[in-house]
Amino acid sequence: MAGYVGIQAQISRNNRMSVFYLIAFPALVLACVYAFLYFVSGDEYQGPDIEQVNYSFLVVSPWVTGIVLIWFLIAFSFHSKIIDSATGSRTLERRENMRVYNLVENLCMSEGMTMPKVHIIEDPALNAFASGLSEKSYTVTLTRGIIDKLNDQELEGVIAHELMHIRNRDVRLLVITIIFVGIFSFVVQILFRNVLYGSRGSKKDNKGAIIALVIAAVAYFLALLFRFGLSRKREYMADAGAAEMTRNPQALASALRKVSGNYEVSAVKSDDVKEMFIHNHPDKSSGFMGGLEGLFATHPPIEKRIQVLEQF
Repeated sequence: MAGYVGIQAQISRNNRMSVFYLIAFPALVLACVYAFLYFVSGDEYQGPDIEQVNYSFLVVSPWVTGIVLIWFLIAFSFHSKIIDSATGSRTLERRENMRVYNLVENLCMSEGMTMPKVHIIEDPALNAFASGLSEKSYTVTLTRGIIDKLNDQELEGVIAHELMHIRNRDVRLLVITIIFVGIFSFVVQILFRNVLYGSRGSKKDNKGAIIALVIAAVAYFLALLFRFGLSRKREYMADAGAAEMTRNPQALASALRKVSGNYEVSAVKSDDVKEMFIHNHPDKSSGFMGGLEGLFATHPPIEKRIQVLEQF
């Protein structure tokens, strides 16, 4: 893990990364469109007509951009409602658990943060996540299990970790990547079904569908690598920020040990939502396969996170 660079530096870095991804993902979509037009414009006797490809791209790209923009804005706007629906979470009232509210309030006051909403998932598993895209929607969600089974110092470390995701604006950055990766995933699924069940079309149509599928699959693969790499890095940064906030890295390390033994929230089926949790990695494989799985893991191995915290 790279050295912790400080809260304000991380906020600035994530703001820049948000802008980068907002540009990079649409650019990747448009690159796929251009590549498709290029490869289908030629045949075995004549190469692609670049002028025709460029003209077609200029005609098609505004429509593609508009569709992607509408998709993004809808998903971005309904992010919080989608999360609540996928997790079955509800608001944890102050009178239900003053202990949790006191921990959240004290940490927020120490950092000059506006207190987020507090939600609970009625599940015995030990997990937590942060969500929301603005001060009005920022939320820390805890499972019943993590509230009941961690002591005050451990729970404070977990809450601090989630508050760091909010303060670092990791949530917004993660949502951007999730939405765009979801677009590629949807396109790949549609094209795959078209190739699988649309074989009765002309040879040219079938060739076009296969080319489109290959291009989309490559783009989806690249988008996944970017997304998972970003997700793993943000966990290290939130751990370091929580240790700095609480001045008690050992408590968070202890909490992660307990979380690692029981982190599967049965009500949550969405992989996109699971990616937001404080832990979501089985940490079982080793060697080459372990390294390969590590590229597509949403979280770094919990043993490494604990080791870093113990050396903080």
